[in-house]
Amino acid sequence: MKATRYEGNKTFNVIEKDLEAPVKGDVRIKVAYSGVCGTDVHIYHGMMDKRVNIPITIGHEMSGTIDALGENVIGYEVGDKVVVRPLDDRGVKPSDKGFNHICEDLKFIGIDSPGSMQQYWNVPAFTLHKLRTATDLKLAALIEPLSVAVHDVRLSELKPGETAVILGGGPIGLLVAMVAKDTGANVIVSEVNPVRIAKAKDLGLDAVNPVKMDLIQYVKEKTEGRLADVVFEVAGVQPALDIMTEVAGIRGRIVMVAIHGEKKNVDLFKFFWKELKLIGARVYEKEDYEKSIQLITDNELHFEKLITDIQPLTKIQEVFENIDKKPDGLKILMDCQQ
Repeated sequence: MKATRYEGNKTFNVIEKDLEAPVKGDVRIKVAYSGVCGTDVHIYHGMMDKRVNIPITIGHEMSGTIDALGENVIGYEVGDKVVVRPLDDRGVKPSDKGFNHICEDLKFIGIDSPGSMQQYWNVPAFTLHKLRTATDLKLAALIEPLSVAVHDVRLSELKPGETAVILGGGPIGLLVAMVAKDTGANVIVSEVNPVRIAKAKDLGLDAVNPVKMDLIQYVKEKTEGRLADVVFEVAGVQPALDIMTEVAGIRGRIVMVAIHGEKKNVDLFKFFWKELKLIGARVYEKEDYEKSIQLITDNELHFEKLITDIQPLTKIQEVFENIDKKPDGLKILMDCQQ
């Protein structure tokens, strides 16, 4: 079987390895597609070399079918379509308060242990979610990032008729916008990249460039001066942090989706003055995956528009090099059987 391997120094190799029988409690998945995540790009750039165990196969956004069952696996059969919720929470402790998805000793499969960018992948059965028979495996590779968006919107308590502003129109930002709109909210996407603005509009979203237009004034005009009920900070840059407290209305909720590895400046006075609420949101829970599976299976939101390219597993080095050359793409899938 073919497997990709990150070697460090912006280098991937494709190697041949033997199929491994699944151990007790595991299944072997024939991986159909594996999506390239922003975290994967960070690994490629060497930003996570202290965390990943080089050399390693990465990848966690995926879809596939069960190829073999380990001992004591129940509820699944060979041929079942599945996705993996790549959270190994076996180190959970009472101090984690039952929030296994963010437990202190959480291990992220595909980062802390081998991932999905290979033809066959052995994983613990407790990480699986069974797909509907009708689910398209290409679209199913979007379930993991979509679950991030579903989790973010759920924690925001966004209600129909409210206004949500999404700061950042990359893959996660657009998924958040799509889920927010599906809840019945009025959605505005703030993005500077013209290609991504065009994609947002193609998805039926209201999108503006805050460099060319006064975002605060635009949102005021759309809301009779009330501004945003919910702001999703997905851009991860200081200008987004600066504007998030400005564009939020009285008692607005700000959801921190982006990962900020360093301390940043935030206008705390605005939290006092407008009684704002800041909500942290990290990965997803079981219910978010189940909601995503239903959304993907129904596909009333046309998720296929987010897939900008599909490449064979053997071209993994070229794929990551091209992401650096053309960073305005959205979701690239690796065909793991090619």
